[in-house]
This record gives sequence, C-alpha cells and structure tokens, in this order.
Amino acid sequence: MAEQHPQSHGRDAHGGHDEHESHGSLKSYVIGFVLSLVLTAIPLIVVLNDMVTGTAANVVLLGTAVLQFVVQLFFFMHLKEEKKPRFNLLALILGLVIVMTIVAGSIWIMTYNSVG
Repeated sequence: MAEQHPQSHGRDAHGGHDEHESHGSLKSYVIGFVLSLVLTAIPLIVVLNDMVTGTAANVVLLGTAVLQFVVQLFFFMHLKEEKKPRFNLLALILGLVIVMTIVAGSIWIMTYNSVG
C-alpha cells in the first residue's frame, strides 16, 4: 500500500488556502467602529454647540477627519496585517498625492479665476 503524504500546494493544515489574509477579529471591528463614532461625534458636538468657531473649528474638523482616515486604514482596511503593506502604503500615498493635486488645483483655479 502506498504511503500518502499531505500535499502543501498552497494549502495550510486545515485545507484552506494560505494566500488569504486574516481579516481582523470582531474585537478589532468593534474598536474601529467605536473610534469612528467618537471621531464623528467630536466635531459634530463641538461645532453645533459653538464651542469653537472660525479657524479653530476648521482645525477640529480637519484633525478628526485625519484621525478618522487612520482608523479606517488600520481597523477596516487592515493596512498593517498584510504580508507586504509597503506596496499598499505606496499606492495609498500616490493616490493621496493625486487627490491633493486635484483639490489644490481646483481651489487655485476658483480663487484666481477672474474674467475680465
């Protein structure tokens, strides 16, 4: 009788493919969700209750938006959990540069657009 050896062609010990990344735990999703709610509530409460106005309100909004972006990346898009997060980070940075260029160019055009 021939001896059978387990084959390891892209499969782990449980028969699943090892190519799939782990997608976070329920705890990770709950923490991310709660942080997202808090980071949404902070600027809403601060601005609607007139705790700060003008530039300070813009700083609060921008600061919580950036933190919200970071929470989304790490808790929902699993940026750190991948085998090679550097490539995803570089693609993200390129996308941000493109978006910032478009936004800055649009603001510049709207600011200095004078017909006459």
